[in-house]
Amino acid sequence: METGNFRNDGFGWVCVHCESGTDSEGDNISRLMREGEAESKSVTLSTTAIAKWADAEHTILICPQCERTERVQPPRVRL
Repeated sequence: METGNFRNDGFGWVCVHCESGTDSEGDNISRLMREGEAESKSVTLSTTAIAKWADAEHTILICPQCERTERVQPPRVRL
């Protein structure tokens, strides 16, 4: 699913405007070593462009880096 400013990559909602500046394609370190239970206590996410929910109903996304916001409609369930 994709909106104007965000796309869902299966891991979370990513800001498409900030994503290009945070890619680490040349980095050979496994994502496991940068996130989660890495040996270092200064763990960083592989991308800082992962959006957060701005409301309790989970309808508005906000990018913590550029502060863009967008309302996301929940997918319709077909019966």
